[in-house]
Amino acid sequence: MKGYVFHGPGQSAWEEVPDPEIQEPGDVIVRVDAVTICGTDLHILKGDVPEVRPGTVLGHEAVGEVVETGADVRTVRPGDRVLVSCITACGRCRFCREGMYGQCRGGGGWILGHLIDGTQAEYVRVPFADLSVYPLPGGLADEDAVLLADIFPTAYEVGVLNGRVRPGDTVVVVGAGPVGLAAIATAKLFGPERVVAVDLAASRLQAAKEFGADAVADASESPEQLVGDLTGELGADVVIEAVGVPETFELCTRVVRPGGHVANVGVHGAPATLHLEDLWIKNVTITTGLVDTHSTPTLLRMAAAGRLPTRRLVSHTFALDQMQEAYDVFANAAETGALKVVLGVPQHEVVPVHPTV
Repeated sequence: MKGYVFHGPGQSAWEEVPDPEIQEPGDVIVRVDAVTICGTDLHILKGDVPEVRPGTVLGHEAVGEVVETGADVRTVRPGDRVLVSCITACGRCRFCREGMYGQCRGGGGWILGHLIDGTQAEYVRVPFADLSVYPLPGGLADEDAVLLADIFPTAYEVGVLNGRVRPGDTVVVVGAGPVGLAAIATAKLFGPERVVAVDLAASRLQAAKEFGADAVADASESPEQLVGDLTGELGADVVIEAVGVPETFELCTRVVRPGGHVANVGVHGAPATLHLEDLWIKNVTITTGLVDTHSTPTLLRMAAAGRLPTRRLVSHTFALDQMQEAYDVFANAAETGALKVVLGVPQHEVVPVHPTV
């Protein structure tokens, strides 16, 4: 088969790789029908995630069809259409028993496209399938479902739930990329008074408005002043960091109110300064986290009911063998306007329809 292989920082290719095989009784093999690219994949290509070894197939999000199962798999069978979660769970270790699947110590956690071959390929092996793949509702399209493998659970769990968004809150989301937009959409489920989006790109600030942001601020033009004006100089109740660079994390700590929450979602490849000389007296809670995906069944039901703006996040679609082109578009989002790119979905020519008079 073919897969998108990491060969070291700045080096990758869509190339021939060995077909995956069942290795453990709990494994399944899934034919990949739709896959997407995550900002974390870009961090890997930059060399920010040194655990990823050269020769690894990247990717940790997919929708596809089960083609083979191990002897112990009970919840799916060949022919089932499934969501492949970004997190794999053994179900037996201490962290899995506490619902912290992202911290699994039994061979799971974030392993796809990280410690083992991932989903950006024609087929993928998924360990611990009974807890790591999810049968899909029949009416949920691939383009919608694949966004529930990582982006929506991450935004919802690590951003909104960790930040403890409540009715009447002022929520600031720093970074209006795909995860930031998903955080805006899921924060709105809790009835905040206002959601403020901060980004450098005008196109992403416009997208933030479309996803429910009540106000937007250019990150280069003193967003602290806007937050202060909106809150009577109190600061935001919840600030969600969805970029992963020192400057945005430090901005979050400047705009949060005393007693507020900073929920870090972004993947950081460099140290950020924690200004305890200012924060020690403010009763601020700072959370970090890798998604656990405990919310995936709930989000699947909401998506099937049309309650999540999943499809609106998909800005570009590609055939599976256009992986390098898709990476180029996604990596240059400021120029291309890319939000989320999805590969493998059927390509349709757009034919304009002129209404008759």
